[in-house]
Amino acid sequence: MQMRFDGNLGFPGGLVDAGEDSIKALNRELTEEMNLDTSKHSVSESSYVVTHWSISKRLCLHFYALEVSLAELYEIEKRALLAKDYGSEVLGTIRVPLYTMGDGYRGFPTFLTNAFIGNSRLQLLHCLRQLEILTPEEIQLALQAVPLPLKS
Repeated sequence: MQMRFDGNLGFPGGLVDAGEDSIKALNRELTEEMNLDTSKHSVSESSYVVTHWSISKRLCLHFYALEVSLAELYEIEKRALLAKDYGSEVLGTIRVPLYTMGDGYRGFPTFLTNAFIGNSRLQLLHCLRQLEILTPEEIQLALQAVPLPLKS
């Protein structure tokens, strides 16, 4: 995920330019926003996860996911610092903590309390479930978690 210029968390992407399809547009946006080496990591139809339709904005939002190794993730994170849009549209790459601490709240449940742009929180949850990164039960527990009261 990314920290956006407006303080919200979201995923890289954007509008489709004339002459592009959604795949070509996303690969362009990944290059602009993350400096992603699309010769190594390119979104294709097989990367498709889900589509959401925003009636109010008249936008069709397609969501894709790429599987990368930890070593590849390190390289992607480093390259993102050199992206064209880094420092203006994108303020940094954010890792989603896919764990919950012993208190049942810190980690993933707390992460979900951040400000997300549009439906990116829903996209994240859908992707984690569909790709079986987290179980439905783990997601539900995170959504229901509440912080423990502070000790006085």
